[in-house]
Amino acid sequence: MTLIGIYEKALPKKGTWKERLLMAQSLGFDFIEMSIDETAERLARLDWSLEERQQVRQAVYETGVQIQSICLSGHRRYPLGSVDEAVREKALIMMEKALDLAADIGVRVIQLAGYDVYYEAKSVATRHYFIENLKKSVDLAASRQITLAIEIMDDPFINSISQYLKIKTQIPSPWLQVYPDIGNLSAWPENDVGYELELGKGEIVAVHLKDTLAVSADFAGKFKEVPFGMGCVDFVGCLKTLKEIQYKGPFLIEMWSENSENPHNEIEKAKEFLFPLLKEAGYK
Repeated sequence: MTLIGIYEKALPKKGTWKERLLMAQSLGFDFIEMSIDETAERLARLDWSLEERQQVRQAVYETGVQIQSICLSGHRRYPLGSVDEAVREKALIMMEKALDLAADIGVRVIQLAGYDVYYEAKSVATRHYFIENLKKSVDLAASRQITLAIEIMDDPFINSISQYLKIKTQIPSPWLQVYPDIGNLSAWPENDVGYELELGKGEIVAVHLKDTLAVSADFAGKFKEVPFGMGCVDFVGCLKTLKEIQYKGPFLIEMWSENSENPHNEIEKAKEFLFPLLKEAGYK
C-alpha cells in the first residue's frame, strides 16, 4: 500500500500535535511531515525539553499517525555553505539538534534544502563549504541511523537529480539520499523530468507532490501556492515514470494552507485532484 502524507504547513497553525495528527487522520493521511523552518518559533523545536518530546511521541502513539520526516529548511537562515564561519558552526549545531530530535520522536528522514547559501552570494567557496559540512552532517546522521535527503529545489544550486548525483559521488553514503519535489523539478526548463526521475532509481526516499509555474527567460517561476492543475507539472507522466522505476516510497502533498480560513476544504480539493492520478499511475 502506498503511504500518503501531508505537510504540516497545510494544517491549521494553532493547536497541539495531537490535534494535527487527528486532523491528518480524519483526512485519510498516513503521516505528517514536520516543518522546522527559519522562523524563531519553529527553530525553537530544536530545543524542546524531554517532556515536550514525550508529548509529541505520545500523540503519535495515541493517534497511530506517524511523523515520518522533518523538513529542515531552517538552513536557509543558517546555511551549511556560508562564508561566515560562525554561521556554518550554527548550521552544524542545528543539524545535530535536528538529528537528536528526530531520534527522540521517531522520525526516519530529515529533508535538507539543496541550497549552498540562500541569502548570500553563491561562489566556489560556498559550494566547497556546503559539501564539507554536508559530509559532517551525513556522518552524524549515520551514527543515529537517520537518512538525510536533499530536496530538489527552487534554486539553481541543486534543481535536478543530476546535480544531486554530482554531490553524491563525493559523499557515497547510504545515509544521503534524494527527495525530489516534482513541482520544483518540472519548473526548470533545462530538466528532462522523466529522465531525471529515472536517474533517481534507488536514491529516492520520498516525493513531494506540488504544482509550479515554469521558469522562463522573463519569469522567475512560481514555486509555492500554485493550485493543483494550474501549473506546469505533468503529474500522470511523473507518477507513471516513478511506477516504472519501481518507486515504492511515500508521497507527501506539499501545501501552505495553515493560515487559510478553511484548510480542510483546500486539502480535500488537493486530494480530489491527486488521488485519481495516483490510482491511474498504478499506486493504490
